[in-house]
Amino acid sequence: MNRRYTDPIKNLLARCLPELSWVAGLALALTCCSPETLVVGLEPMTLRQLDDPVQSVAFSPNGMLLAAGSADGTIRLWGVTSRRAAEWPLLFAGNISTGDELPTHSHDVAFSPDGAILAFGLPDGSVHLWALQASSGRPQRPSDYELFSLQALEGDDSPICSLDFSPDASAVAAGTKDGSVHLWRTTDGAHVHSLMGHGDAVVSLAFSPAGNALASASLDRTVKVWDLSTGAVTHELEHPWAMTAVAFSPDGSVLAVAGAADDTRQLLNTADWSIALTLESAAGGFADLAFSPNGRVLASGNASYQVLRWRAVDGRLVDAVEAHTDSVNSVAFSPDGKTLASASLDGTVKLWRLP
Repeated sequence: MNRRYTDPIKNLLARCLPELSWVAGLALALTCCSPETLVVGLEPMTLRQLDDPVQSVAFSPNGMLLAAGSADGTIRLWGVTSRRAAEWPLLFAGNISTGDELPTHSHDVAFSPDGAILAFGLPDGSVHLWALQASSGRPQRPSDYELFSLQALEGDDSPICSLDFSPDASAVAAGTKDGSVHLWRTTDGAHVHSLMGHGDAVVSLAFSPAGNALASASLDRTVKVWDLSTGAVTHELEHPWAMTAVAFSPDGSVLAVAGAADDTRQLLNTADWSIALTLESAAGGFADLAFSPNGRVLASGNASYQVLRWRAVDGRLVDAVEAHTDSVNSVAFSPDGKTLASASLDGTVKLWRLP
């Protein structure tokens, strides 16, 4: 099948380098449909094509909500109400991007582990926090939620490229285009740390399950692991290619890393940072990694339009399915592990029912 050439790490560069010329052509191609409508379709179900590339996707911890951040600065929130995506209501859609920056940065989204906060990173260097509150008591359905603007966290002027919450939801971290990593307290928005050491955009962040360490992947070709009590780097992994994704296993025993080359897709033992195994080869630069809730499966998206899954026990590639028509920027498992969401520069979010 004929396919136009795609740079192996185009999807990562698009999130933090607005001057890339291909974006203009992509924007012209992405016209069409109403973002308020969902349509069904492994055999993925598809959120109908949006007006702009989708940069990030995340499920709420209780599985009731699905959030997506688009390149135009729009954040959308759907209620997960049934197995049929066509019946999912759009609970919120708002454009909160600020400034005159071209809309090609991450616009990353992340839920706090307690489900009380939704974070959205912007090209102006700020992180917006939204409070998710039930209208009365404990939420029984998605429509019980109300969304309130909580606060805007200010770091510096460098565009936000990645986000993650600490396991206890007390802190949120953001990686920026200039290579810095900022941490804020979620209770009062106070700036806690600026971790300096990367020489290029930090495109992926992951807190350890214990909350005492933070892993960061950068286009400067390194992965760093930070001790959050001291701000010191306790381990650094260097490669000849850009590093684009990090993810801790649910039990914290493994750190998965990925980059633009085959030998950069590895699982590391966190006890001594030795290489446990290398993931079975697959084409395309990788933009995201996500463990299933039980830790047995690792998923990713790549620049070859694919959604991929590996067995974590031996690194075997289970499947690599091409269902998007452009780079896949983000993947997320539902809390029950039965659904995998993928977000793409083609303007779609697809939902995969897993066996």
